[in-house]
Amino acid sequence: MSRFEKLSHVLWHCQYHIVWVPKYRYRILTGSVGNEVYRCIHIYCGRLGCEIVELNVQPDHVHLLVKVPPKIAISELLGAVKGRTAIRIFKQFPNLRKKPRLAHFNP
Repeated sequence: MSRFEKLSHVLWHCQYHIVWVPKYRYRILTGSVGNEVYRCIHIYCGRLGCEIVELNVQPDHVHLLVKVPPKIAISELLGAVKGRTAIRIFKQFPNLRKKPRLAHFNP
């Protein structure tokens, strides 16, 4: 099995390691919030035809290793995944719109 993928006129292997953090790197991606972020990323990457090689949601950041077809720009992928995930998370957890208390903040 080759590590390369095929489209009609191209043989490709575009794999990206993407890391992003919540605002001020607050540790809010735990418990049910972290599980929902994980699920949303899988859903939205699948809709765009991208294959997740590895995904790790930490309390203060997200690691994503993804294979992206050359017809999809990375900015398009991240705009869709981060934007739609944020909208969904804020609808389910409206308390995240407020600044977390300092007792939960561990730099």
